Amino acid sequence: MPEETLFEFERDMTTSEVAQYLRTVADRLDSGGEFTLESGGDSVTLSPPGRVEFEVEIERETSKSGKSPEIELEFALEWDENGSDGSGDLTIE
Repeated sequence: MPEETLFEFERDMTTSEVAQYLRTVADRLDSGGEFTLESGGDSVTLSPPGRVEFEVEIERETSKSGKSPEIELEFALEWDENGSDGSGDLTIE
């Protein structure tokens, strides 16, 4: 299935700034309401259902030019626009 990018944001931030963004998204998810992401002139409003597919992925990116490897941690939430449910467990220590 082809993908369409609806919104994209990337910027260097402190881990504290990132944590605040994640807390805001977590609060919106917990309340069950919709939320809007905005950057510059772009915005997207999301209304996730009560159950979503949650994905955690960690990658090590190496460079052929000899630069130090980078770790990439991705959190993804996925849901059908028509409201299908997901399931599974994750423990974070």
